[in-house]
Amino acid sequence: MAASRVFGRWCSSAPRAKVTRWERLRNSRLGVWCSSLLSDYKEACREVIVGAYQQPLKASIYLGLLGGAWACYYTNPDDASFETSLLETANKLGLLSPWIRNGSSDGHVQDLLRLRNQSRLRHLSLGVASLAYHVDYDPAASLYEAQCSALSVPWAELPGRVLDVGFAGRWWVLDTRMKDYDVNEEEFRHMAPALATTQPPGAQETDRSQRLHQESWRALEMSAEDIEQAEREEEERKAAGQARL
Repeated sequence: MAASRVFGRWCSSAPRAKVTRWERLRNSRLGVWCSSLLSDYKEACREVIVGAYQQPLKASIYLGLLGGAWACYYTNPDDASFETSLLETANKLGLLSPWIRNGSSDGHVQDLLRLRNQSRLRHLSLGVASLAYHVDYDPAASLYEAQCSALSVPWAELPGRVLDVGFAGRWWVLDTRMKDYDVNEEEFRHMAPALATTQPPGAQETDRSQRLHQESWRALEMSAEDIEQAEREEEERKAAGQARL
């Protein structure tokens, strides 16, 4: 009896296979969950590659949409770019005389500058595009209306407060308003209708005008017959003058 117990203890104390820490981690719940997750991602990637190989047109469309979305996100303008564009346009208008500024461009820029000076301009990024809108009060103001969250501007009024839309690295409303910013339309209000509706010259008229302008700078070329005729006319004028005397 005692011998059997000693033999059993000896067998139980025999060296077992050593389990490494990596194997214990892999066999744990976390390891099993990560392994199944990687297997699912591997299967999903395989299905994407097989689907792209079977339907290349559809895959190209999706790839183009993803690339376009990434490009829009990368070129999405921020609030600093809006302020920079606003100041640049204000400087352009400042270099012009008030008599030749476009009234629409100048009024729009002056309104934006007034809101900027009052700290009422806000910027909202939508990922692929941005919005510039205005609020009623400066958040740093100590007014009750400016500090009370219950009186803040609701999101339903945001479309009516949007001042500009930023997309693809540009602020489209500001660029549109600055078109022909150096043309004062008020100066042409009292012009005749025929002059006010004058169309720009075509390509043929432009080429003809340029050709005539270039020819006007050329030196005058005269043949021998022209020179002799000019000399005879000069002699005749002199003879006629002497006969009158």
